[in-house]
Amino acid sequence: MGSIRRLVRAVSLDSAKMSRQFSLTAPQSGVLRSLASNGPISSAQLSRELYVTPSNITGIIDRLEKKGLVQRVRKEGDRRVALITLTQAGEQLSSQLPDPIEIKLISALSDLESKKIADLRGALKLMLRLVDAQEIEDDPLH
Repeated sequence: MGSIRRLVRAVSLDSAKMSRQFSLTAPQSGVLRSLASNGPISSAQLSRELYVTPSNITGIIDRLEKKGLVQRVRKEGDRRVALITLTQAGEQLSSQLPDPIEIKLISALSDLESKKIADLRGALKLMLRLVDAQEIEDDPLH
């Protein structure tokens, strides 16, 4: 049980460090990273990619827009759709963001043999069921 607490604490500390250093929440930094790697996308696409509800992604984008880091641009040919893009300040900040702890963990786990990865995956699925978490669709270890 101590290992689970330490892992949760490491994720929490990583998020707090991001907040202190860059004045961003973890979801806000996720949006900036996504836009930096994928280019302009809709809020619906961001919502699916980051596993947050559409109403939550709207709030995250609103706050990033107020900070001058993103902007909504109407899609040519379909003015109903707004694409979220990085501003110049958003591009600069996103290039300074460190990899989130999840990326570091996935990178380290990729060196494990497939049997150990399968065992870990099974244990994680069990833990998610025990805490009543939704099933995760995107499994980078599978």
